[in-house]
Amino acid sequence: MQLVRIGAFEQEKPALLINGDYFDVSAHVVDYNEAFFAQDGLAKLAHVVATKDLPKIEKPARIGSCVARPSKIICVGLNYADHARETGAEIPSEPILFFKSTTALSGPNDAVIIPRGSTKTDWEVELAIVIGKKAQYVTESEAYDYVAGYCLHNDYSEREYQLERGGNWSKGKGCDTFAPLGPALVTKDEISDVHNLNMWLDVNGKRFQTSNTNQLIFNVPQVVSYISQFMTLLPGDVISTGTPHGVGLGFKPPIYLQAGDVVTLGMDGLGEQKQQAVAYSK
Repeated sequence: MQLVRIGAFEQEKPALLINGDYFDVSAHVVDYNEAFFAQDGLAKLAHVVATKDLPKIEKPARIGSCVARPSKIICVGLNYADHARETGAEIPSEPILFFKSTTALSGPNDAVIIPRGSTKTDWEVELAIVIGKKAQYVTESEAYDYVAGYCLHNDYSEREYQLERGGNWSKGKGCDTFAPLGPALVTKDEISDVHNLNMWLDVNGKRFQTSNTNQLIFNVPQVVSYISQFMTLLPGDVISTGTPHGVGLGFKPPIYLQAGDVVTLGMDGLGEQKQQAVAYSK
């Protein structure tokens, strides 16, 4: 299944994307949130699809984040060797973890807001994992049992805030609109090999990132298992698995987003996103 949320920001309703058409499931599902996943919502939704005539929705004006605000968004840093090299960092021996604020969530085609005073807003195409049930001390062999599905994520980063302002990376990662998710949460049964997905990202029509999830240093079961040793993963939590080479920071001189720039990105089986950069204004 492909789960989508449509409607105005923070007023989204749950829907399904089936063969290019949208269908309303709000009569059966409150939202794609922690309670939905914890209460076996995917299985119940599959039964609804098999037994009910769902109302079709005309093409929505806006697609929101494919999951409602989760308890946390955990990210894995430097999880592609070529990206570690382009930033001058050592290839990690264990996953590097940081958090994005949940208020950074936005829709896949919403504008990305360049923070007030920012001069180093950057892009990062990534595979994101959505957790399907509570996970504690999970082994790698059982990790897939805790995965609901996958989605596309653009892990926007403000590099000055991240790297030059002291403390940890989260300052440069959690700004508003810095976590567009979707368009769809694609359930794991629809992805035959999550470790062989092509990905790409363009800025103003120029290709900057091209890679494949087969280049991950720490793969999906390794990441899920590893994180669960340090914290409880709750249903609906999001894990973003890292970005390959081609970020703005890696160029000499670096290239950063300006108001008016258009970022497009995509991944096999997970769809595409498009964001236009806009300057912060209150």
